[in-house]
Amino acid sequence: MDDSIYRLRTRDILTLCVLALLALGVLMVQSASTNITGEPGWHWTERGTKHVEFAVVALAVFFVVGHIDYSKLIAPGMSIKRSPITWLLVLSMICCVLVLVPHVGMEVNGARRWIKLGPIQVQPSEMAKWATVLFLCWWMTVRPVNIEKFFGGFLVTLLPIGVICLLVVIQDFGTAALIGVCSVTIMLAGRVKWWHMALVLPPAMAAAFWFVHHEPYRWKRITAFVNPYAAPQGEGYHMIQSLLSFTTGGIFGKGLGNGIQKLGYLPEDTTDFIFSVICEELGLFGAMLTVALYLGIIYVSWQIVMQKRDSFGRLLAFGVGSMIGLQAIINIAVATVSAPTKGLSLPLVSAGGSGLVITCAALGLLYSVARFEREEDTIEQSLLDDEPFRLLPTKLAA
Repeated sequence: MDDSIYRLRTRDILTLCVLALLALGVLMVQSASTNITGEPGWHWTERGTKHVEFAVVALAVFFVVGHIDYSKLIAPGMSIKRSPITWLLVLSMICCVLVLVPHVGMEVNGARRWIKLGPIQVQPSEMAKWATVLFLCWWMTVRPVNIEKFFGGFLVTLLPIGVICLLVVIQDFGTAALIGVCSVTIMLAGRVKWWHMALVLPPAMAAAFWFVHHEPYRWKRITAFVNPYAAPQGEGYHMIQSLLSFTTGGIFGKGLGNGIQKLGYLPEDTTDFIFSVICEELGLFGAMLTVALYLGIIYVSWQIVMQKRDSFGRLLAFGVGSMIGLQAIINIAVATVSAPTKGLSLPLVSAGGSGLVITCAALGLLYSVARFEREEDTIEQSLLDDEPFRLLPTKLAA
């Protein structure tokens, strides 16, 4: 009997990681949200119930998207104007503009990041970051322009990315920085010239510094990160309370639902700092389990990059894995006070509706790439060449 039937396929590993992270998110959001109701014992809160509903919808989206052939996004003969990826990018730009319009965009905790559509709230920046990943993966493989040229190719590629980052950075610097860093990794994997990237990085970093320094609250976050105890009741409060969560949790944790910091001490305990709640209640084991699950997603992405023969599939797997990995790293770094506060959620775990569903849709595309085997000769050569990933190792199936 073929022993391969006893092995987990890459898409099986991905499914297990997604299911585990969604389940962990349901438990921890419910536990952390007990500070909102103040009800004694373990009772399902309104926040916890809503998160269960969003998690079920997100899981359904993951499987639906995962069973759609990803190559249909780049069907042969499809022009740029007819491409669904182009329209998704344009739609995300429009939504990022609308969120800034008074009485259209919703302001929560001083930040205008949401658009209310009936009973749900949509965060355009979540749509924008995944639209950027799809656009770059498609653009770098289709190559409608010569990427080797600086003005006619490289800068043309950067233009929509720059517009997205400028629209997002107005209200959400963390997501804009995440989009920028992930875009750089995808473009380098797509084999843009290093000296082209070296020319644009200094002005991009200077612009990022200006956006940080221009907003007083962003600059205070940087200074508070240097010494949180200089303002223990001000800018350093979040970081101090997060560190207390780790120290009180220890190795074994205080037990699920028994955390103290969530009872009004740790701000944003269901979103930005939910990793701190995990560490307090589940201890070092919970922290290692969470990190291991994200490493599982990154492992699946890398295995697909190593095995897939069509460039779009490999670059898409690389882009999805990079976005999930970078966001998880930044969130955990903020929670452990290894980086200044950014306001980024923990993928698949933090409370949130639109972000959870959109992230699962992106992971569904990763599942689709793992499920549908595609070779270079099955997709029109004029659309996909094998230029990208010369910098990455490639293991082709025999």
